[in-house]
Amino acid sequence: MTTQFENVDIPRDRFGRPMIVPPDAKTKNKRVPYRRCTTFVGCLDDMNGLMKWTARQVAYGMGQRNDLMLAAAAADPGDKKTLHDIAEKAKEAAKSSAAADIGTALHSFTERIDRGQPLGVVPQEYQADLDAYRAATANIEFTGIETFRVHDEWQIAGTADRIGLWRGRPTIMDIKTGSIDYPAKMAMQLAMYARMTPYDIPTDTRTEDPEPINLNWGIIIHLPAGQGICNLYEIDLAKGWGACLIARKVWNWRGTKDLTKQVDPNAPAPQPATWELLITNADSLDRLREIWKRAAELGELTDELKRLAEARSRRLAA
Repeated sequence: MTTQFENVDIPRDRFGRPMIVPPDAKTKNKRVPYRRCTTFVGCLDDMNGLMKWTARQVAYGMGQRNDLMLAAAAADPGDKKTLHDIAEKAKEAAKSSAAADIGTALHSFTERIDRGQPLGVVPQEYQADLDAYRAATANIEFTGIETFRVHDEWQIAGTADRIGLWRGRPTIMDIKTGSIDYPAKMAMQLAMYARMTPYDIPTDTRTEDPEPINLNWGIIIHLPAGQGICNLYEIDLAKGWGACLIARKVWNWRGTKDLTKQVDPNAPAPQPATWELLITNADSLDRLREIWKRAAELGELTDELKRLAEARSRRLAA
């Protein structure tokens, strides 16, 4: 079985979106931004808990830094950039990114393990984590590590942590070093990866998975930082895909345009639609039949309306 272990830089736009050559592009210069997979699935997130956590971190961090309190007091209330920078520094003072930094480092170590590369110096307090990871994944044959994939129809792209053989089937896998108490987003993300196509970045070409990816189940490799344990969890990708279909509708709705139009407050009110007006403005025979049927159902199809509709029918058929 082909093993995809290459990890290369991805061209991105100023918003961090991957720049992809669409399958119907005539030249490689016709790159377009694809939405990141994590961004796509995030539209269904309940942000209430995250916003409260962020507020707590900023409040605590401000309490640790008198200079930040002074800077905030001196800032113009309308200076969004300055206040944002102060809030970010307060979060750092609260060490809100420490867990993420540790998780990223552990993630990098697991990648080296799976690629067969030397680990170098590992802090003693995290050696047990890596030993647990080796033991939990010993029977998994990884066929893809950090592989870039695209979903061209929806213009979504992202990098799958792992693809490995699980009970004889190629399966999308994801390594999580934090909490997995809220797996809905994980199910959506892995469901998307399972339906994506491998994309070779140096050549901007699409390839095929050597064998079909399991669309029903994925695997979460849970490696909580500093606990010396690693557990595997199956995750329902069928349900995750159902949520992805909802997410697509959300993104389509967000892209809806022309929802408002300026009106003249002095303009006369439009005349209410009448059967005569509807018949006169009917632009097809099918539309005319609908009007006839509806008027008949309401008992309002008079002889005069019938004559008007027959005349309109002749004009449309001409």
